[in-house]
Amino acid sequence: MALRDSPRHSAARYLLGGAVAIVVVAGAIRMFGSPTLSDLTRVSQRDASADKPAAADDRADTETSTATDTVELSSTQLASFKVAPVGYRVFPVRDQAIGAIDFDEDMSAQVFAPYQGRIVSLFAKVGDDVQKGQVLFTIDSPDLIQAESNLITTAGLLQLTTKALARTKALYEAKGAAQKDLEQAVSDQQTADGNFKAAQDAVRIFGKMSEEIDKIVASRKIDPILVIPSPISGRVTARSAAPGLFVQPGSAPAPFTVADISTMWMLANVPEDSIPRYHVGQTVAVSVDAYPNRVFDGKISTIGSIVDPSTRRVMLRSEITDPEHLLRSGMFANFVINTGEAQHALAVPTDAVTREGDGTMTAWVTTDRKHFTRRQVTLGLQQHGYDEVLSGLQPGELIAADGALFLDSAAKGVVD
Repeated sequence: MALRDSPRHSAARYLLGGAVAIVVVAGAIRMFGSPTLSDLTRVSQRDASADKPAAADDRADTETSTATDTVELSSTQLASFKVAPVGYRVFPVRDQAIGAIDFDEDMSAQVFAPYQGRIVSLFAKVGDDVQKGQVLFTIDSPDLIQAESNLITTAGLLQLTTKALARTKALYEAKGAAQKDLEQAVSDQQTADGNFKAAQDAVRIFGKMSEEIDKIVASRKIDPILVIPSPISGRVTARSAAPGLFVQPGSAPAPFTVADISTMWMLANVPEDSIPRYHVGQTVAVSVDAYPNRVFDGKISTIGSIVDPSTRRVMLRSEITDPEHLLRSGMFANFVINTGEAQHALAVPTDAVTREGDGTMTAWVTTDRKHFTRRQVTLGLQQHGYDEVLSGLQPGELIAADGALFLDSAAKGVVD
């Protein structure tokens, strides 16, 4: 017959189980030691972190990963990009400087009246092109009046002594005059002839031609108008003359200034340490803002002998050919001059390179025309839209020839 547990038996089993549990816990404490508060805290934190999803750390990793050195472009984006191989270009070794255009003083003349007088008429104005010998202005000159009066007087004396000599010769041949009378007549005629020729030369100095001199002698009438011609062919660049103005030789300002503008000067100041690279006869290429797409050719004609003590620069003068008369005195000009042998070097378009925040230069290289990788490069000369590559790229490598800024922004996650 089966025995049923009585309440007494149940209580005994409960007390026995509790005693066994106490004994087991006590043994564990003796073996491992009792847990501290920090242990319990670490356990709770570990359990909490195990259940919590990635937050701040994952976001930091995500932000770091947005800046990458490789960018993949879609087919739509690729359509707007130009991919080209790295190749060679010729980079001339050049110096550049800023200067100013001026008239060629060797081909410029200030036109003064050779004698004092008042201006009567003007025959040219600023901007007119004139030829050598063309009349610029006329003056009423008292010196010319005196010279012409002397011319008329000497012409009369010459005529008188010539007739007297003829009569004396006739008398001498007829035994009606002495030898000394003939000799005196010859002397008087020769003196008068010499004075007349001197008077002609004096009038000729004033610009009178032989035909005009003969007319004055024949008419016995003085022409007081002194003609002032242009000494050279060129353009009238300045005029201070006015009708009625009294002018004197060498008294500034000159009534007229004429310059041959087919050749102009460019004056530039260059650093003294660059002087060894220049020499007379070197060719220069000059450009001005007024004609940005035009290059004017010239040659260095003078290298200054003095260094400016305040700027430490030396004057450099070049003669610029301007057959179309486009340049104007006072224009600012840029000049480029080859100072060394041209360099044959690797080159990339300027738009293919970007400057990073630390100052380094980078280009984007591709092998499949779809994925682009950032590559640091070292640059040298920059000319006509191309940069010389000193290191970082090899001949034939494919690069993004333009759009480098877009790729840089895409790599930083700025654009989609």
